[in-house]
Amino acid sequence: MTGRSHETLPPGTASLHHLHHGSDEVAWVIAGEFTFKIGDEVTVGGPGTCAFMPRDVPHAWKNTGSETGRVLFLYTPADAGGLIETLAEGRPANDDEHARLFVRYRWEVVGPNPL
Repeated sequence: MTGRSHETLPPGTASLHHLHHGSDEVAWVIAGEFTFKIGDEVTVGGPGTCAFMPRDVPHAWKNTGSETGRVLFLYTPADAGGLIETLAEGRPANDDEHARLFVRYRWEVVGPNPL
Protein backbone atom coordinates (compact mmCIF):
# COMPACT_ATOMS: atom_id res chain seq x y z
CA MET A 1 0.00 0.00 0.00
CA THR A 2 1.24 3.50 -0.83
CA GLY A 3 0.23 6.61 1.12
CA ARG A 4 0.23 9.98 -0.56
CA SER A 5 -0.02 13.61 0.40
CA HIS A 6 -0.29 16.62 -1.93
CA GLU A 7 1.07 19.72 -0.25
CA THR A 8 0.91 23.42 -1.16
CA LEU A 9 3.92 25.04 0.51
CA PRO A 10 4.75 28.77 0.76
CA PRO A 11 8.35 29.97 0.26
CA GLY A 12 10.55 29.06 3.21
CA THR A 13 8.40 26.12 4.33
CA ALA A 14 10.68 23.36 5.57
CA SER A 15 10.40 19.84 6.97
CA LEU A 16 12.02 18.50 10.07
CA HIS A 17 15.35 16.73 9.58
CA HIS A 18 14.01 13.23 10.05
CA LEU A 19 13.87 9.64 8.87
CA HIS A 20 11.25 6.93 8.58
CA HIS A 21 12.03 3.49 9.97
CA GLY A 22 9.42 1.59 7.97
CA SER A 23 8.70 3.51 4.77
CA ASP A 24 10.47 4.95 1.76
CA GLU A 25 9.41 8.43 0.64
CA VAL A 26 9.30 9.98 -2.82
CA ALA A 27 8.72 13.70 -3.41
CA TRP A 28 7.62 14.85 -6.85
CA VAL A 29 7.83 18.63 -7.36
CA ILE A 30 4.82 19.91 -9.29
CA ALA A 31 5.50 23.66 -8.96
CA GLY A 32 8.16 25.83 -7.37
CA GLU A 33 11.76 25.15 -6.39
CA PHE A 34 12.76 22.82 -3.58
CA THR A 35 16.04 21.84 -2.01
CA PHE A 36 16.42 18.31 -0.67
CA LYS A 37 19.06 16.94 1.69
CA ILE A 38 19.12 13.14 1.56
CA GLY A 39 21.89 11.64 3.63
CA ASP A 40 24.89 13.87 2.85
CA GLU A 41 23.68 14.87 -0.63
CA VAL A 42 21.94 18.20 -1.36
CA THR A 43 20.01 18.78 -4.60
CA VAL A 44 17.79 21.56 -5.90
CA GLY A 45 15.01 21.08 -8.40
CA GLY A 46 11.89 22.55 -9.93
CA PRO A 47 8.82 21.05 -11.58
CA GLY A 48 9.37 17.43 -12.57
CA THR A 49 12.07 16.83 -9.96
CA CYS A 50 11.68 13.53 -8.17
CA ALA A 51 13.55 12.92 -4.90
CA PHE A 52 13.82 9.42 -3.39
CA MET A 53 14.32 9.25 0.37
CA PRO A 54 14.98 5.66 1.46
CA ARG A 55 13.84 4.42 4.86
CA ASP A 56 16.38 4.89 7.65
CA VAL A 57 18.22 7.67 5.77
CA PRO A 58 17.99 11.15 7.36
CA HIS A 59 16.45 13.70 5.02
CA ALA A 60 14.95 17.18 4.90
CA TRP A 61 13.46 19.51 2.32
CA LYS A 62 12.72 23.22 2.00
CA ASN A 63 10.87 25.45 -0.46
CA THR A 64 13.85 27.58 -1.50
CA GLY A 65 12.01 29.29 -4.35
CA SER A 66 10.31 32.67 -4.30
CA GLU A 67 6.83 31.31 -5.02
CA THR A 68 4.41 28.90 -3.41
CA GLY A 69 5.31 25.37 -4.44
CA ARG A 70 3.39 22.14 -4.74
CA VAL A 71 4.78 18.69 -4.02
CA LEU A 72 3.29 15.21 -4.12
CA PHE A 73 4.74 13.04 -1.35
CA LEU A 74 4.41 9.24 -1.63
CA TYR A 75 5.18 6.76 1.15
CA THR A 76 5.61 3.06 0.57
CA PRO A 77 4.48 1.21 2.50
CA ALA A 78 1.97 3.83 3.58
CA ASP A 79 2.77 3.73 7.32
CA ALA A 80 4.81 6.96 7.46
CA GLY A 81 2.10 8.88 5.59
CA GLY A 82 -0.26 8.19 8.48
CA LEU A 83 1.55 10.82 10.52
CA ILE A 84 0.87 13.50 7.89
CA GLU A 85 -2.80 12.49 7.71
CA THR A 86 -3.16 12.61 11.49
CA LEU A 87 -1.47 16.01 11.74
CA ALA A 88 -3.73 17.35 8.95
CA GLU A 89 -6.73 16.42 11.12
CA GLY A 90 -5.56 18.99 13.67
CA ARG A 91 -3.92 16.54 16.03
CA PRO A 92 -1.94 16.22 18.24
CA ALA A 93 -3.46 18.09 21.13
CA ASN A 94 -0.24 18.23 23.15
CA ASP A 95 3.49 17.38 23.07
CA ASP A 96 3.00 13.92 24.62
CA GLU A 97 0.50 12.90 21.94
CA HIS A 98 2.82 14.34 19.27
CA ALA A 99 5.68 12.17 20.55
CA ARG A 100 3.44 9.08 20.63
CA LEU A 101 2.40 9.69 17.02
CA PHE A 102 6.04 9.84 15.90
CA VAL A 103 6.66 6.48 17.56
CA ARG A 104 3.45 4.97 16.15
CA TYR A 105 4.26 5.98 12.57
CA ARG A 106 7.98 5.17 12.97
CA TRP A 107 9.35 8.67 12.36
CA GLU A 108 12.51 9.89 14.09
CA VAL A 109 13.58 13.53 14.24
CA VAL A 110 17.37 13.77 13.97
CA GLY A 111 17.70 17.56 14.36
CA PRO A 112 16.71 20.93 12.98
CA ASN A 113 16.36 21.39 9.23
CA PRO A 114 19.93 21.90 7.90
CA LEU A 115 18.82 23.76 4.75
